[in-house]
Amino acid sequence: MKILVYSYRQDEAQYFEEFKNKYNVELTLYKEGPSIENADLAKDFDCISIITTPISSELMGKFYENGVKFISTRTIGYDHIDIQKAKELGIHVGNVTYSPRSVADYTAMMILMVTRKVKAILERSNVQDYSLVGIQGKELHNLTVGVIGTGRIGATVIKNLTGFDCNIIAYDLYENDKLKSMASYVTLDELFKKSDIITLHAPATEDNYHLINKDSIAKMKKGTFIINTARGSLINTSDLIDAIENKEIGGAALDVIENESDIYYNNLKCEVLTNRELAILKSYPNVIITPHTAFYTNQAVSDMVENSILSCILFMEGKENPWEVKC
Repeated sequence: MKILVYSYRQDEAQYFEEFKNKYNVELTLYKEGPSIENADLAKDFDCISIITTPISSELMGKFYENGVKFISTRTIGYDHIDIQKAKELGIHVGNVTYSPRSVADYTAMMILMVTRKVKAILERSNVQDYSLVGIQGKELHNLTVGVIGTGRIGATVIKNLTGFDCNIIAYDLYENDKLKSMASYVTLDELFKKSDIITLHAPATEDNYHLINKDSIAKMKKGTFIINTARGSLINTSDLIDAIENKEIGGAALDVIENESDIYYNNLKCEVLTNRELAILKSYPNVIITPHTAFYTNQAVSDMVENSILSCILFMEGKENPWEVKC
């Protein structure tokens, strides 16, 4: 079978080579992301593989005209795809899973960095300022960490945090009994009120849109830390900025942010950022910003490539596909 791969990156090369041979598939690799201008490349391909480029209603229609039957995104999230339009046209959509440790380990690092004020420490060290004023941190064993979302990544975060002897509470619509020896499930309001650190591991859904906003922040302890390695849309960025400036929030570590799609993964040196809120957050000494790289390990990239190929194969063979999005 044949698969057209959009947004092919050099770091994926060895894995596409390995898995095309392992699964005996023909791959056409294209470096550009999918667009109206290049959608005709998909003619004669039943399946395409993409990453994070938005697939609008118009672009979905173009793929339909070209005979595409299945779109696999090499990401866990699929909020960049117009799922409703895909359903209307009968195009099936799949995501992938990858090593949860990639994001979970990164989350633990971000928690430690923001609570120990590492950004300020490193910036001072770079200019040989070794003074101690303003960089006193907190120890995790004295803190309560609230984990929102206890799927594969959230569950791994909880397992990681047990080594720090902190109090762990969690919220999820579907409780995981295996985690109850490590974390106590509470209501969302209770988590907001009791947590010193809140880390987000929920999907980007309509119900979760701006889960962190001025109302939820008002329920939190003064000085709470916010960690987001999930999706930017979970946080109302404007409300977060206000809360940081008003010292309601003690700090934040954000690997994702709203309206990041045209910024992250591009070299924008010497350019003015078009995302004003990102530019503002970058200026704060108690906010750590990284460019959606929590997932980025060799194991995760290998999993993303392999599972995207497998998802296409399972779809074409009419077999049960664990990655297909149920519209």
